[in-house]
Amino acid sequence: MKQKDLLENLDIDLKCIADKKIKATILLLFSRVEDLSSTVHKQQQEIQRLRDENNRLKGEQGKPNIKPNKKKLSIDFSSEKERKKADNLPKRKRDTKKDKIKIDRKEKCKINRTMLPPDAIFSRYATVVVQDLKIVTDNIEFQKEVWYSPSQNRTYMADLPPGYKKEYGPGVKTIAINMKNACNMSEPKILEFLRSKIYISAGTLSNILIKDIGQFHKEKEELFRAGLESTDHQQIDDTSARVNGENHNTQVIGNQFYTAYFTVEKKNRLTILKILLGGKELKYCINNETFTLLKQLRVARKYIKELKKLESDKEFGKQEVEALLSEHLHGLKKRPRDRILDAAVISYYHTLTDYPVVKIFMCDDAPQFKLLTKELALCWVHDGRHYKKLQPVVPYYAKLLADFRSRFWDYYHKLLDYKLCPTNEKAKKLSDEFDKLFLTKTGYRELDDRISKTKAKKEYLLLVLKYPNIPLHNNASELGARAAVRKRDVSLHTITKEGTKANDTFLTITETCKKLGVDVYDYIFDRISEVFKFPSLAEMIRTKVVGG
Repeated sequence: MKQKDLLENLDIDLKCIADKKIKATILLLFSRVEDLSSTVHKQQQEIQRLRDENNRLKGEQGKPNIKPNKKKLSIDFSSEKERKKADNLPKRKRDTKKDKIKIDRKEKCKINRTMLPPDAIFSRYATVVVQDLKIVTDNIEFQKEVWYSPSQNRTYMADLPPGYKKEYGPGVKTIAINMKNACNMSEPKILEFLRSKIYISAGTLSNILIKDIGQFHKEKEELFRAGLESTDHQQIDDTSARVNGENHNTQVIGNQFYTAYFTVEKKNRLTILKILLGGKELKYCINNETFTLLKQLRVARKYIKELKKLESDKEFGKQEVEALLSEHLHGLKKRPRDRILDAAVISYYHTLTDYPVVKIFMCDDAPQFKLLTKELALCWVHDGRHYKKLQPVVPYYAKLLADFRSRFWDYYHKLLDYKLCPTNEKAKKLSDEFDKLFLTKTGYRELDDRISKTKAKKEYLLLVLKYPNIPLHNNASELGARAAVRKRDVSLHTITKEGTKANDTFLTITETCKKLGVDVYDYIFDRISEVFKFPSLAEMIRTKVVGG
């Protein structure tokens, strides 16, 4: 009998077994089968990895990744279906596009009169709207007036119109930037498209994309600050990036009004704080909050005792605080030193009054996001994925898992209802219900371990009871990270710091325009042509906040 058939035959209804000893024995055997199955799966993966490594050391290749001819069901660890079902998202209605189409010209179509019978009478025009595009050149030969003053021995020359600099106009620049950053096209393909109409070199195209774009960098800085000021919570996530062949990380920060991108070498707390401060100088404080943070970071008591002698309201620069640590904490190793510096800089960040300080982070359970803000909200969808990753082979355990996951998403649905009409009574009831749900013991060890881990995060998963306006999941940031990944799929990596900064800036502007309902192409053209018909994105964010 095949293993699959054997496992299916383990589908025993334990409720029908009255003898407790027999039931306990069967549960023990189920647990043993599950453990052995998990162990075998891990060993198979490790054996294959070692075989591949051995083959590579011999100069051969590892096991090829050949897809089967028949479609194989892949395991989907996302919780989108459950989340959308719980969110009761309405089906998207198809918009009527005819009313939105701009009519550029009208043309009457006449019928061949010879086809008409003698008694035919004109009745009406039947309207048909056809959408079309024209891609044509608009090459201009500017004739600039030149005047000469003999008395001053000086020549005066007229300026080009706004937006026209060097040898390419705003149209070419906007198309190139839009294709690169909104359409995710590679530079060779953009070059191929442009060369079908104009003469342009690869170097010039690269310069258009990353040089002389200071106005856009400034725009990003302003919209980021406006975004930080717009709500008391921010959503954050990160994804891997490559810069000149080396591993980096892209931090994605945003809320319902904007999304901002920052590619950095590291993803520790200090790096994230530098981002949040928007270029503001990092300083350090040793105050009462510092010692609270040091306890949470598990710094030795002897170091905390010595640091209390340095407690003051003074702000220190990096060199000053490092000198103090060297002088007063002899033999301090790198790990506790880093944690002390983290605590001191976080304390400084929380004292700021002239800059927006983030109160709440909505994120996953990554350690670098913790302690930076006064409050932390964890993503329910991210936690729900952990349950979906459990793949029991015993049918009895599979039923237990399915039942608990159903209860998990039912509770999530209740939290959504609470957000619509929050009250203290409902909050208390949901808190008690959380305890009851996540104290469940099923007998399936892996599931019970997972449930207890969720229970330990109660404070962070139920922050919504205190702040009903915050989201329950971090999907907005994850979608923002996905945009960066799609760009990385096309371009692989950036080469220079200048190119990396340009990539982050235009990705920020592109994704923020989408959230604000602004046409990306029109906005970039507006800025490059120096028309400034549109207000800045920062102003739009502030207007959205005021308008609710």
